[in-house]
Amino acid sequence: MTEHQFQHKGEFKLENGQSLHNIQIAYHTAGELNAAKDNVIWVCHAMTANSDVADWWPNMVGDGLLFDTSKYFIICANYLGSCYGTAGPLSINPKTKQKYYHDFPLITIRDMVNAHELLRQQLGIPKIFMVTGGSIGSFQALEYSIMYPSLIDNLVFIVSGAFASPWNIAFNESQRLAIHADSSFKNKHDSAGLQGLKAARSIALLSYRNAATYNKTQHDPEEKLGDFKAISYQQYQGDKLIKRFNAYSYNSITRSFDSHNVGRDRGGIEKALAKIQAKSLLIAISSDMLFFPDEIKEVHKHIPNSQYIEIDSLFGHDGFLIETEQLTAVIRNFLKNQNADKV
Repeated sequence: MTEHQFQHKGEFKLENGQSLHNIQIAYHTAGELNAAKDNVIWVCHAMTANSDVADWWPNMVGDGLLFDTSKYFIICANYLGSCYGTAGPLSINPKTKQKYYHDFPLITIRDMVNAHELLRQQLGIPKIFMVTGGSIGSFQALEYSIMYPSLIDNLVFIVSGAFASPWNIAFNESQRLAIHADSSFKNKHDSAGLQGLKAARSIALLSYRNAATYNKTQHDPEEKLGDFKAISYQQYQGDKLIKRFNAYSYNSITRSFDSHNVGRDRGGIEKALAKIQAKSLLIAISSDMLFFPDEIKEVHKHIPNSQYIEIDSLFGHDGFLIETEQLTAVIRNFLKNQNADKV
């Protein structure tokens, strides 16, 4: 995929009434926009991912794969608050000429989508053939389909929800508590709070997988007294994240996650979901303990003419990054049946 930068000049009004100015948006593309400009697949990335879909979603982008670069124009924009080239806490605040750090404002999922929309308009894309993403990526995909219903032809909603549940928010607050317990986080420097971030990642991993995953993949011989696999795994994953991310963005993104509720100022969730015009496929994973299948069935019930599929996986919420063969099969089948003339 090819990396690009887009600079929006002027004020960008946020849902909470605050503003950002001259925001920069990093994005990646692959494939070619066709003459009709109707072959766009817009991928919304998840929590700590970047806009290079091929980097974090293996076996999904390329010639002959689900995001087929010989047929489709693939685009993914790094969302506001992240640290991969789009405006975030380490960006310069034009008012102070210093980095925002703790002062970066609350970014809602709707703000993320409105930033995507600026980019879409800049690129002259009149229609989106499919919008998709996993987890917080599908928060964005769902909001996009509600905010601009006539724009989206197909919505593929994966292991996500119509709102952040108290269970979701409790996990996020536990992660923020870990970051804030790191005394360095009160300071204003790029590497502040990294040990807290490492602890936060350890908490998050428990929600991304489940007991069955750990008990199978991190099992130790019974004679062991220490140096357990599960400990090494948690340490390794935490170390990996702090080499590529920062605590300020993580803190910001979890607050964005908490803000998600499609029913806000729309008369409730059912009325909001009823606005969706896109042909919609909702995918749950049987072992997901972050977004339970019953929650996704409830979203499906209120989206007109939508379809629901449940995938079996040992890997819980993270299954959407791992079970790419299953995902490819069900999404291809959906697209073929719903868009026979275009697939």
